[in-house]
Amino acid sequence: MTYDQVYEPSGHLLTPVDHEAPQRAARLRELGLGQGPDREFDEFARELAEAARVLSGSDQTPFAMVNFVTDHQYLSGLYAPPSPDGVELGREIPLDHGYCPHVVVRRKALVLDDVCDYPRFAGNPVVDKLGIRTYVGAPLIDRTGAALGTICVIDSEPRPWGHPGLNLIKDRAADLMQRIRRREGFLD
Repeated sequence: MTYDQVYEPSGHLLTPVDHEAPQRAARLRELGLGQGPDREFDEFARELAEAARVLSGSDQTPFAMVNFVTDHQYLSGLYAPPSPDGVELGREIPLDHGYCPHVVVRRKALVLDDVCDYPRFAGNPVVDKLGIRTYVGAPLIDRTGAALGTICVIDSEPRPWGHPGLNLIKDRAADLMQRIRRREGFLD
């Protein structure tokens, strides 16, 4: 399976090459994940957004997502605060929109206090379309070693996430993987 490569003006690939996408798609089908909204994941995203709000000390609750990545991104879990501009975030997102495909390919958490401070990420379409200025995300790696997707928090204001934000997102990713293992019947 190949994907169209999209480049930013600087010549960097906007979406990283993902050689594991076909295996990931098969694993997600096997687990029954990423095929539709999931109430448990929506609640998880709401709890993650609230924890991020408290951590940042903000009055505004950010967006939070459970994102499964194949040849597109699917938000099985989504918390979207009310938007004053009426901008709505759909559940299905192209690969070149956002930072989660980078997290999946790297298999490491990513913290961008202000995406505009990073030329490689500042040109992403979500900056202009949704006004995204901050991102913190961690991969969801299952018991087989497959990176299924991510959990992430995004906001329209820069946030100094630092190590506390990194710890929060990594701990919550581990929590969600425990829930997924429980669904598989590997934990009681």
